[in-house]
Amino acid sequence: MPRSLSHPENHLVARIGWLRAAVLGANDGIVSTASLIVGVAASAAATPEIAIAGVAGLVAGAMSMAAGEYVSVSSQSDTENADLARETGELRDDPVGELDELTQIYVSRGLERELATQVAIQLTARDALGAHARDELGISAVTAARPVQAALTSAVTFAIGAAMPLMMVFVVPADLLIAFVSGASLIFLGVLGAIGARAGGANVWRGAARVAFWGAAAMALTAGIGTLFGQAV
Repeated sequence: MPRSLSHPENHLVARIGWLRAAVLGANDGIVSTASLIVGVAASAAATPEIAIAGVAGLVAGAMSMAAGEYVSVSSQSDTENADLARETGELRDDPVGELDELTQIYVSRGLERELATQVAIQLTARDALGAHARDELGISAVTAARPVQAALTSAVTFAIGAAMPLMMVFVVPADLLIAFVSGASLIFLGVLGAIGARAGGANVWRGAARVAFWGAAAMALTAGIGTLFGQAV
């Protein structure tokens, strides 16, 4: 029995905008801050120095994530707007050619030409730019770039992720700090990977494993650097 129009499906792709930024921010917050703490601790630095380094890493990282996401997603938004402006001009200057182009798109997707022509005419009459944006350019309300949303989401989730390993500095003895931060961070990363995979409809165990693997590699590398130089990095 077909699904009623009054009960629309909630597709996971609708989460793609904020989910990518959230997972990236939280993952980077945990990995970078835990790696920084482990690296500084491995250099035999005192607890206050480790704490200062961790807090500085949290603040700088959150700001960096916000700025990076805003700039990169703004570039995507600028590209989308430029394409839409060009499409608007083409619809104004050559409406017949644009109608034929839209018809051809539907034919290539499997519709008979007569039906494709009818669909193109009706969609053009209702919202010509929307039809071309969606079917020719691949731009829709779901996937459209949102720079502010991406920046805020990344900054907040980075700070939350960074706070997790940073808390260990204040509650764990200095001689156990490396082991506790590393172990706890791997658990945090595994949980984050599982949550991200679950929210995105992917395999939970695969998501947890891949995030934990790269986190372990990053912490091992910075611990080696800290031990090698024997000073705060």
